[in-house]
Amino acid sequence: MNRIILADNQVIFRAGAARVLALEEDMRIVAQCEDLPKMWSALESLRGAILLVASSLHPEAQALTERARIMGSRVILIAENTEQVPDEILSLVDGVVCRNIGGIDLVDGVRRVARGQRYMQRANVTAIHSTDSVGTRVRDRLTPKEMQIVALIVQGCKNKEIALQLGTKEQVIKNYLRGIYDKTGVSDRLELALFTIHHRVLAEAAAKAGNLIEMKTA
Repeated sequence: MNRIILADNQVIFRAGAARVLALEEDMRIVAQCEDLPKMWSALESLRGAILLVASSLHPEAQALTERARIMGSRVILIAENTEQVPDEILSLVDGVVCRNIGGIDLVDGVRRVARGQRYMQRANVTAIHSTDSVGTRVRDRLTPKEMQIVALIVQGCKNKEIALQLGTKEQVIKNYLRGIYDKTGVSDRLELALFTIHHRVLAEAAAKAGNLIEMKTA
């Protein structure tokens, strides 16, 4: 059984990743941590686990990987979609995934690291996976504005924060979300985040939309 610690300050992504991984018979989520103190506590008490830790928590890579080795654990870094991870960090961790990773690839990456292999997701993957017909169909139904909202939902933003970033009112975002829920067949923002993470084509489109928002607000 692969025991997994999820350390991420973005609650929607953390919950979504936990749901995707927990569906696998060989994986068990043993801790979810929203900050570094809780991450260190979990790492100390849960030997032999696989730690998925977000770069947004700003962990000190050298100290983290050294302690993980002592505890018989492995470390996978969750990088932001446009983040360039320094080579010195890449050489320390056992794996790197981006927030736009699909559910299937996330599971594959965790399994590879569990077997002692290294897993480095290629950033900004643009290939269209024709087998993901559901993700492709939903992506094509969503408008650019709706896709931006999906991107911010996956990042864990609340309606008020989304409205601020997109220069509109919170009620407008609520109206958009009703339409997005209808098009994707989900009932709430957590299900929407899970759905997006699970479908690689949709996750890639959301990541691109999120990048455009970052460029406009930079």
